[in-house]
Amino acid sequence: MSAAVDDDLWSAIGDPTRRRMLDLLLAEGGGTATSLSARLPVTRQAVAKHLGVLDRAGLVRASPIGRERRYRVDEAQLARAVAQLSSVGAAWDARLRRIKAIAEAIQRDQDRHDHRQ
Repeated sequence: MSAAVDDDLWSAIGDPTRRRMLDLLLAEGGGTATSLSARLPVTRQAVAKHLGVLDRAGLVRASPIGRERRYRVDEAQLARAVAQLSSVGAAWDARLRRIKAIAEAIQRDQDRHDHRQ
């Protein structure tokens, strides 16, 4: 079982500041680099760079307003990201169950061997 993961998407969502930005954009229906930087402990320039990463991953869409750009979350792409992460989580859960079963079988064999001696 293998889960196809878009590395750009994974990288974009992997950063805690970008996840917080997505939360704010979702909660507020959108925002600019300036409005987001007022709510985050990073500079406007850093926010703009993070927005660029989110934009390249397709997680946000920008539209010009005056001299700034207003960003909104692309909900379809976010849903795709959530589905990918869920798929990866399920794949790892299956791997961990197999590892646990192997470890338990080894332990049972070891216990039987110890009791025979």
